[in-house]
Amino acid sequence: MRLILASAALLVSSSAFAAPKDPTGTWLTGDGRAKIRVERCGPGGTNACGKVVWLKSPTTEAGAARTDVKNPDPKKRARPIIGMTLLDNLKPDDASFAGEIYNADEGKIYQVNLERESEGELNVQGCMLKVLCGSQTWTRVPDVNQQAAIQPEAAKPVPKPAAKPAAAKAAAE
Repeated sequence: MRLILASAALLVSSSAFAAPKDPTGTWLTGDGRAKIRVERCGPGGTNACGKVVWLKSPTTEAGAARTDVKNPDPKKRARPIIGMTLLDNLKPDDASFAGEIYNADEGKIYQVNLERESEGELNVQGCMLKVLCGSQTWTRVPDVNQQAAIQPEAAKPVPKPAAKPAAAKAAAE
């Protein structure tokens, strides 16, 4: 009986180690061009989703916000990159989260695995046709000062000094 209990405890503890590490947080991409906020989503918060919250170059040369110009769907080409979901409902899979990632630079979708290597590093491996793969390491960054959260402030008028009343002016002379 003790052998059965010990075996069951071993199975439970080994399955706990196989669970993927939580990928939530804000991550700077390997090339430093974007920050992606990964959050839990889906039924019961078991999946992972990620959206763009910052771009190194958020505007075009003309000063307009960068949009999804390479999207194969013409209706989506005007949507802004900042705030766009790139990772949608990645499911836990062994030690990683697996699903699809949208690459706005090409307008293509790839298979992706996210695996947290450490508290500060997230390994992102993308594949096309499960044979042509590439990976990069994203670095955790603070969740503050993201462009998606910045709201433009209304211009505040500069207060003018109050004019002295005529009676006060005469008394001062």
